[in-house]
Amino acid sequence: MKFLAFSDVHEQKKFILELVERAKRPDIDFVLCVGDFSSFGRGMKYVLRLFNELGKKMYVIPGNHEEGDKFESIVKEYPYCVSVHQKAIKVGDYILCGYGGGGFTTEDVQFRKIAREWYGMYNGKKIIFMTHGPAYGTTLDALPMGHVGNKDYRKFIERITPRVVISGHLHETVGAVDHIGKTQLANPGWEGMVIEVK
Repeated sequence: MKFLAFSDVHEQKKFILELVERAKRPDIDFVLCVGDFSSFGRGMKYVLRLFNELGKKMYVIPGNHEEGDKFESIVKEYPYCVSVHQKAIKVGDYILCGYGGGGFTTEDVQFRKIAREWYGMYNGKKIIFMTHGPAYGTTLDALPMGHVGNKDYRKFIERITPRVVISGHLHETVGAVDHIGKTQLANPGWEGMVIEVK
């Protein structure tokens, strides 16, 4: 199973159109977007429409630029676009667990509640974990002032061992890849990354 992941295109048409062209290829089974595909909500429908027209599923979570009560209703307008925000969805042999928004805090009480539910339901399953902000203590959250990622995401990753974690938010670490134990982490950024899972 092969997918194209991206984040933080912020309505930049050049990168959006390049991502759509890559997603068209027959080797791509679906697309993951981990947020900030708009500029404070502007351009959401444009991006969703283009990917919807491919006829392949795009699983999406909001970034801090898409936070708000309109996100879910807008995504629902496009049948091939699926919100995974605070949800777990089965895709092939995998469970997609998504948690969007934010990106500026090192702790998240709301996520802890959801993470406990997911652990109880999906421990031992093959998981792809999608967050907007990165987990704490990797190359994905390393800035000059130190690590700025989320410690609750990190704890969840260490506990449930997803196969892959995709996050964005930090433009300074676009393209970074790392591992927490056996879990592969990536910030695909606006140019995107093709990732294969088995």
